[in-house]
Amino acid sequence: MIRYQFLRFPQGKPKAVTFSYDDGHPSDLRLSDVITKYGIKCTFNLNGVSYRGEKSFSPETCEEYIFSRGHEVAVHGWGHRAEGHLRPIEGIREVLDCRLELEAEYGRIIRGMAYPDSGITKLTNTSSYEDIKDYLSDLGIVYSRSLGGDNNDFRLPRDWHNWIPTAHHTNPKLMDWIEEFVSLDVNSRYKANRFPRLFYLWGHSFEFDREDNWDLLDKICVALGGKEDIWYCTNIELYEYVKAYESLIYSADSRRIMNPTLHTLYFAIDGTDYAIAPGQTLFLEDK
Repeated sequence: MIRYQFLRFPQGKPKAVTFSYDDGHPSDLRLSDVITKYGIKCTFNLNGVSYRGEKSFSPETCEEYIFSRGHEVAVHGWGHRAEGHLRPIEGIREVLDCRLELEAEYGRIIRGMAYPDSGITKLTNTSSYEDIKDYLSDLGIVYSRSLGGDNNDFRLPRDWHNWIPTAHHTNPKLMDWIEEFVSLDVNSRYKANRFPRLFYLWGHSFEFDREDNWDLLDKICVALGGKEDIWYCTNIELYEYVKAYESLIYSADSRRIMNPTLHTLYFAIDGTDYAIAPGQTLFLEDK
């Protein structure tokens, strides 16, 4: 009898790490240099091209420091205004104008976002999270990073439009949580604890300039990077992989599993690891 099935990341890895940095500051280029050295991937959340002015990354710069290194660009609001303080029509324009400008500038489809400023943590002017989530979905934004709930739960997001990261890089508990995450035994004897784990770090690269502590970023990357049981991904890569896994099709008795997606998907059932290729149907033998 099948008791528990849990997602595994590419190559069967039980853990994932993703970074998210905001505002498109020139220091992002240095951040890209550092994290790429350790094999870590980041989503860079940018405001509207014309709003950023001198901070704007040229397409050539983004290709060299972001796209060619496997990183991602995401929406951060055209004018960096918090959706929770905007009437729906204003919020729609902030997100749509930013997405249109970024896609035109970089020639990419951009579907991710990080809320600017206080985001959805404070709601005024008749705004509601339900309205914001609805219009983000209508605008093709599939996830949006929020804030205000740092924790060492290490769970995958329960609501993609209210995606709470693990910690800001200034969190005083950060290194303890990294140590806890890295040392976690996802294949514990207690089967219900074998769910996948995620460590999601966020911040602003200019904070390392302001505090003169770029050595902290190296310390973080040394602690998190180069681990065989960790998948290093961007925000959109994580979203797309999890959604693909959720698209698996099962027979009524759960013994046949069909993969209708373009991803090779990995999962574990009661301690046995499986991989299922695009278009493949897997038959599970009785134990």
